[in-house]
Amino acid sequence: MAYEVIYTRSAAKDIGRLDRVAKKKIKAKIESYLRSPMTFAKKLVSSKIGQYRWRAGNHRIVFDVDGKTIVILRVGHRREIYK
Repeated sequence: MAYEVIYTRSAAKDIGRLDRVAKKKIKAKIESYLRSPMTFAKKLVSSKIGQYRWRAGNHRIVFDVDGKTIVILRVGHRREIYK
């Protein structure tokens, strides 16, 4: 089952602010989670910023699923992403 990944402008900006090591870790996590995205996804209590999240170390990847498309909404440190 192949999923298409779309990054929002704010997610691309969030990733651009990260250091090189964090970018590499997040990219690897997204690629590994795409094999079975809902297995690793946690449903967010408040869907204000998105429906689901993945964990990548101390960073969180907030996303929505629309059929075969995963829309990455925000990427950030766990302390700041939900504010």
